Amino acid sequence: MPIKVLVVDDTILYRKVIGDILKSEADIEVVGTANNGKIAISRIVSLQPDLLTLDIEMPVCNGLEVLEYLRQNHPHISAIMLSSLTRKGGDMTIKALELGAFDFIPKPEGGSMAENQAFIRDALIPKVKAYARRHSIKRLLNGGQRKTSPSSVKQPSGRTTPLPKTAPVKTVPGKTVPVKRRHLPSTIITIGISTGGPNALTCMLPMLSAPIGVPIVIVQHMPPLFTKSLADSLDSKCSLKVKEAEDGEVLKNDVVYIAPGGKQMKIVAAGGSHGKVKITDDAPENNCKPSADYLFRSVASLYKEKATGVIMTGMGNDGTKGLRLIKRHGSPVIAQDEESCVVYGMPKEAVNAGVVDLSVSLNRIAAEIIKTIKKP
Repeated sequence: MPIKVLVVDDTILYRKVIGDILKSEADIEVVGTANNGKIAISRIVSLQPDLLTLDIEMPVCNGLEVLEYLRQNHPHISAIMLSSLTRKGGDMTIKALELGAFDFIPKPEGGSMAENQAFIRDALIPKVKAYARRHSIKRLLNGGQRKTSPSSVKQPSGRTTPLPKTAPVKTVPGKTVPVKRRHLPSTIITIGISTGGPNALTCMLPMLSAPIGVPIVIVQHMPPLFTKSLADSLDSKCSLKVKEAEDGEVLKNDVVYIAPGGKQMKIVAAGGSHGKVKITDDAPENNCKPSADYLFRSVASLYKEKATGVIMTGMGNDGTKGLRLIKRHGSPVIAQDEESCVVYGMPKEAVNAGVVDLSVSLNRIAAEIIKTIKKP
């Protein structure tokens, strides 16, 4: 069954471009369009979409107001936001994600029409299809019904699933990586996360009450400006200090550093107990900039057996190669479980590669992190 999409944007150009891109996919049905949020709301009941592509900044009724309406009246319908690459756009996008938006894509700036169309297609189609998979699973869990009430949505169980301790760490067929025995508590936590990340971090990070005695470094797949908005939002909710990382700063305990969007971040030696941040313009890895693999690789090199790797909700396979290096030193690796992920992509790849020690629900990740930083 095709996923039904309502296209909402105040410009006719974007409505046409997005509509044409979606219509080119056999498993996506565009059921209608709207040029502002008020019209979109009036068409939701009659058109019964599964998903909206939703501009944030619109006259009459903006995207945030539409999301609030959906949350109160149609919680089974979500949206993929289209956001401008501005600080205001970043702040509004984080708010949209907090209101239940599935994900977002930035509106391209500059470039030719063909380049912008290709950018939107490459960014939008994978997210729509990821939502369609998740939506289909939810419908099956709810007996094929399109609607789900908040009380009927299954919540994370708090389950901790230890993975087989004998699972080999795979590198090439027929060979395994020797794993050193771990004997020291972690002195750094490193996290890779993507689709569904802002809300997952909003849930998990406040569970880590200061002081925890170690720094946390995070790659969240986001474009420039948006990571600063995310850091500011998380900082207002956490007892730990949360900030967008800056080049050259030495890591401090009880501070969470989020890699800046559109850049790569690694941790290098600084001559003390912790390394320092190095921000680079190196090429994307796994089509990601920032990349979890890029960060994890540096943490593994510098901290050896004294790091904890965490892989959380997101599309793709970014992080698995870096986690393999962390695991090679005997350091623990924790993955978010399938049930609590918005998209079970990045954790699934790491689990399948045999580099994960524990697969846990979102509301158990903080507790498992704390266990790795305590002295045995």
